[in-house]
Amino acid sequence: MTGALHNYKLPTTTIMALIIAKNKVNFEQLIGVETPEKSDTHTPIPHDLLVTLTRKAIENAGLTVLEEEHALHRGGLRYFGGFALTGKGISGDDRQVVLGLRNSHDKAFAAAVCIGNRMMVCENLCFASDVKLARRHTLNILTDLPRVLGDAVGRVVSHWNDMGLRIDRYKTTEISDAQAADLMVTLVDCKAFPARDIYAAIEEFRNPRHEEFKGRTLWSLYNSITENLKGGDLSKLPFRTMTAQSIFDRVASHAPIIEVQEIATKGCEDAPEIDGTDLRD
Repeated sequence: MTGALHNYKLPTTTIMALIIAKNKVNFEQLIGVETPEKSDTHTPIPHDLLVTLTRKAIENAGLTVLEEEHALHRGGLRYFGGFALTGKGISGDDRQVVLGLRNSHDKAFAAAVCIGNRMMVCENLCFASDVKLARRHTLNILTDLPRVLGDAVGRVVSHWNDMGLRIDRYKTTEISDAQAADLMVTLVDCKAFPARDIYAAIEEFRNPRHEEFKGRTLWSLYNSITENLKGGDLSKLPFRTMTAQSIFDRVASHAPIIEVQEIATKGCEDAPEIDGTDLRD
């Protein structure tokens, strides 16, 4: 398998940063990360194996990886990766499908694959689904990995279409400054947004830095949130953006293809406030 790993080639051009973190690494550095020994109750997944199997699932689905990036945290104990994808039915000028991976060797959170979008104008990431890999690092996780990854990647097109409908709803849903403030407080109460950044998000809503997000709409507020989550703890980003969507969808009367509230609730168990650190530290 090692030879295949090194023969994997990405396109020679990239568009912009995919994940924003100081501690980015290349794939060869992932191979060098030591995986702890398994126990009766915990079977750690090698970070590089997770990446390799994800690439294979993407290839089997007939999709192409445009670019990929990887980041390590806590001396290699925690991993986050992002894959920008293209393929039939998932191409657009304003956004890209992004497949996110997270993994931990210290039991901080479950290994998971997340499907989301990256807004091209601002590089903001927003995830819309979160699939746990074989219910945490259990005994049979290595056997189940290819199937679970294949099932997750198979949902890419439906989530692309659902996100398009969501964006249209958000763009046509006007909100007042008072409604925006109430929604921000709700997100803080749900631990979907850090309280310290609430004023910055409101300011971004009032005066967006990007012309595309101007106007008092739910879409403008959503992008002010993702703009201020950018560069934060990547392991928490799926839970935060999915929770925001579950709240905003009700305001916009959007019925998602897969019930976001159920996914977000399941994500709560894997979104602990891990001693307040994030990937910028």
